[in-house]
Amino acid sequence: MPAYQIWWLAARPKTLPAAAAPVIAATALAFHDGFLQPLVALACLLTALLLQIAANLANDLFDFQRGTDTNERLGPLRVTQAGLLSASQIKTGMAVCFLLAAFLGIYVSILSSWHILLIGIAAIIAALAYSGGPIPYGYYGLGELGVFLFFGLAAVCGTYFGQTKTITTASILISISMGCLSTAILVVNNLRDIATDRLAGKKTLSVIFGESFTRYEYFNLLVVAFIIPIILCVKGLTTPYVLVSFLSIPMALRTGRKVYQSHGRALNQVLAETGQLELIFALFIGLGFILDKVI
Repeated sequence: MPAYQIWWLAARPKTLPAAAAPVIAATALAFHDGFLQPLVALACLLTALLLQIAANLANDLFDFQRGTDTNERLGPLRVTQAGLLSASQIKTGMAVCFLLAAFLGIYVSILSSWHILLIGIAAIIAALAYSGGPIPYGYYGLGELGVFLFFGLAAVCGTYFGQTKTITTASILISISMGCLSTAILVVNNLRDIATDRLAGKKTLSVIFGESFTRYEYFNLLVVAFIIPIILCVKGLTTPYVLVSFLSIPMALRTGRKVYQSHGRALNQVLAETGQLELIFALFIGLGFILDKVI
């Protein structure tokens, strides 16, 4: 396999919508509120993608070192466990991604506020601590909370703040939607891996509470995500144009049905489709903000 294909595999491209979607939604809201800064938005997007890739590399390495990734895993191939990349190569890749993300974060902070650096530092620590360090929080039922905070609140509010230098009720509400959809991706991953995680001593919420709880958790995350546009309208923060996001409901219904019907490796496709759902939702709700502004 060519080196570029191995690194692309290690980056886990199917997870990247979770990084891009919150930035897209936040940037559309910034445009709606009259504060769009294209260069800041682009820097935030690249930073989010780099941090996601770095987190994926860290997870690949640390899960292998802890014995979580074995030949019995049902998920996509992990490059460290498969021997396609060495630990030192993964560490180098992580360092490059983190450094590039840090430089972009500094650039955004210069254009906006030093507070952006705090978000960036916290995101790097969270990426490493998810499955690394003495107490990896992803192994103790806190993975969903971490994803919700950093792929929801931090990603949306950080991107919005970087362009507007303020945080609004609307940006917080949007961060809840995006955080729920990002968390749903992890929930599918954890549902698929219940058996292997239990053997490895990884205590995700799915391992602790079981399959029925996990499927119900997924359903409720989607429900909350789609309630937010209604709240935005009811509170008068935007017009009903934002309800164009409901055009993604058919896709949500399909993924929800598949979560209840699928098992094992079949959930890999559901995971990818949940990432696509988050991206489509972000594009539609962003379109709603744009329509509200220009019409």
